[in-house]
Amino acid sequence: MAIEDLFNEKTIIDLSFYNFRNAITAAYFANNELEVLKVNDNFRSFFPILGNVTNVYFPDVLEQLGIAGEQVDAFVAGIKNDGHVLIPEIQIEVEGETRVYSLLSTRTKDSAFSYLNGIQGQFVDRTQEWNLKHEKEELLEERLKDQELIAAKTQQLEQLAKRLAQYLSPQIYETIFSGKSIEEDNYSRKNLTVFFSDIVQFTDMSDSLEPEKLATVINSYLSEMTQVALDCGGTIDKFIGDAILVFFGDPESRGEKQDALAGVDMAIKMQERIKELQGYWKKNGVTNGLNVRMGVTTGYCTVGNFGSSQRMDYTVLGKPVNLAARLESLAEAGQILISDATYALIEQQVDCKFVDEIQPKGFARAVNVYSVQEFKGTYERNSRTNLSHTLKHVEVNILDSSDIPAAIRELKLIQDEIQAHLSSSVDPSDSE
Repeated sequence: MAIEDLFNEKTIIDLSFYNFRNAITAAYFANNELEVLKVNDNFRSFFPILGNVTNVYFPDVLEQLGIAGEQVDAFVAGIKNDGHVLIPEIQIEVEGETRVYSLLSTRTKDSAFSYLNGIQGQFVDRTQEWNLKHEKEELLEERLKDQELIAAKTQQLEQLAKRLAQYLSPQIYETIFSGKSIEEDNYSRKNLTVFFSDIVQFTDMSDSLEPEKLATVINSYLSEMTQVALDCGGTIDKFIGDAILVFFGDPESRGEKQDALAGVDMAIKMQERIKELQGYWKKNGVTNGLNVRMGVTTGYCTVGNFGSSQRMDYTVLGKPVNLAARLESLAEAGQILISDATYALIEQQVDCKFVDEIQPKGFARAVNVYSVQEFKGTYERNSRTNLSHTLKHVEVNILDSSDIPAAIRELKLIQDEIQAHLSSSVDPSDSE
């Protein structure tokens, strides 16, 4: 006689199911044919829509709960092939609320009681955990969106800063964006060296050139003069058509003598660069090339933000500015005129020629005017690379020295085009 014959089958199943009576999960026990034999109270409370499921085929119970067909098939296949199955996430609609469960099931085996051989499993309510996970994912998604928004705004600010940098002198730009902002009411008197230049007969040239060519010429001219000014440490105040106003000594000064030397050095280098580019400008319709006159003086100016609440301009005011403009108007094409104040600071390093004594309007005393010749051999200027080369077969002019790597790439393209042209023009019979 088998030992199972000595015990009541229902009693033994109830005893084996004892641990699930008070469990917080929805537990069930089914026979090997997946017919439900017993469920605990939580099973009924979890899924009140089911009613009595005793002797019901368990996969049908799953379908009645609205579980997706592929998950039901996965359950049956897992029990059949592996003897156990875990479905980590099952969404079930319970009384109008979507709840999330995990379903764990496994085959049971008992050598003494054959009626305990079957499938035992439980639904674990993971709704709260799933909600927390979902909230976390939403927060992460919002954070990613915030990061993307911050990155986009940062890129916009960088683009704005780059555009703004084109309208501000680098010294002023750096002062503002380094946090040391220039206060609107912060004005000061400083001894500055002021430079002023314009193109001779620019009005006639602008009337005779096509707009596109005029833009090409004037933009290349202003770009090159800007680069020279920056190389020499000048603060570019403004462009007034073809005229350029640059000053030395603010926001930073190297001392009034060095500021004056830098201003004169810049003027000489500008004239040198202008000579290098004459061929380029002539090819663009400027028949006689560009001729520029320049004036430089040194004196005390008021520097700061001037303007209205709608638009401010960081600039210099004072008689030295007017005098620099007056000297420029007196200069001949290609000439650099300086005042006696500047001459007194640079005469040991720069050869100058006395030109005349003038009495500018509004000045109490006459001003001696000198024409700059060249630096004396005893003074070492900051060297500037020659960006114009004329050889036997090729003439090279670097038209925009602010981006030398781009110029090198363009030269490489020219080389490739010439080599391709030579290859295509070779007569095949020459190689025979």
